[in-house]
Amino acid sequence: MSLQSTDQIADLVTRIRNAVLVGKTEILVPTSKLKQAIVEILVKNGYIASYKIEEASPRGLLHVVITEPGTVAKINEIAKVSKPGRRVYSSSADLPVIKSGRGTVIVSTSKGLMTGREAKRNGLGGEILVRVW
Repeated sequence: MSLQSTDQIADLVTRIRNAVLVGKTEILVPTSKLKQAIVEILVKNGYIASYKIEEASPRGLLHVVITEPGTVAKINEIAKVSKPGRRVYSSSADLPVIKSGRGTVIVSTSKGLMTGREAKRNGLGGEILVRVW
């Protein structure tokens, strides 16, 4: 019997948080387009080093390099905001600013996933998925 998380974003965020806490430099996560989009945003904003997709059966694996060996993790805190029992939505004007702009939120908008800054610039609101700083 395999335990499978029903909330794939929470699973990804928890794996990243746990890896940072114990000092691991990389993790493997079952892949999905949503997880790949979140990791891509984290790479683009400098929170994690890189990622690549490895082919596996029955589903590919997302190989996430959190930090290069010998460097310090850039993630101090990462948390899932919107949960299956309590969705958190925000208009573009009310998107939160994390740690005076040093952190970011990942928002699911009608134009896809983007950071809170990008959503505000485009005048888009949506569901706040992840908070990171």
